Amino acid sequence: MSTEALKGRVHSFQSLGTLDGPGVRFVVFTQGCNLRCGCCHNPDTWKMNEGTEYTAEEIVKRAVRYREYFKENGGVTVSGGEPLLQADFVRELFLLCHKEGLHTCLDTSGSIMNDSVKALLKETDLVMLDIKYTDSELYKKHVGCDFERVTAFLSYLNEEKIPTVLRQVIIPTLNDNEDNILKLKAISDKYACVQKIELLPFRKICQVKYDKLEMAFPFGHLPEPSKEIMEKLQALI
Repeated sequence: MSTEALKGRVHSFQSLGTLDGPGVRFVVFTQGCNLRCGCCHNPDTWKMNEGTEYTAEEIVKRAVRYREYFKENGGVTVSGGEPLLQADFVRELFLLCHKEGLHTCLDTSGSIMNDSVKALLKETDLVMLDIKYTDSELYKKHVGCDFERVTAFLSYLNEEKIPTVLRQVIIPTLNDNEDNILKLKAISDKYACVQKIELLPFRKICQVKYDKLEMAFPFGHLPEPSKEIMEKLQALI
């Protein structure tokens, strides 16, 4: 299939992102997600048949407009939703990015592995892997997949020597404890591909999205972590 014919469903773009990988990024948020995380900030990305269709070429044309802002370490990040649901499309996008000399970053839950995903990873310069919990039961209850699927994904990244950043949203009462962070650090230490761990505070600004969609926000009753808690947990790693 030609690059022109292959289209992907996109929820939205962010032109000058600074929180989605190194440097300044052009961020593509894909449409569709196979998980239902209690802390999800983008419930409007869940349905696969929504969003807008674009070719990879159309997106790269948008991205290169911001090349001067990328400098040495910026580039293009594909997030979601879950980009792995559209692995063939994202691979085409990353191929074109590399032809333009743009760094590629994949922000994923690591919950899908197949030949299309493996082909995509060959064109991926950096993976930001969201390890939501270090407990299998919490994964099943609040994410909807097995924790072992994610660690198997990380193991593959390590085998292929793909630079990886582990990310975790800190959610009070669920993973804001020393035991979880030490387990996360142990996972990081086990795999040479992991460059660092990023801890992100749980935020509830997405409540308005749930309200608009007339959906209950599963974690709406939980508090946001304090600055002190975040600093304490960060000190452990």
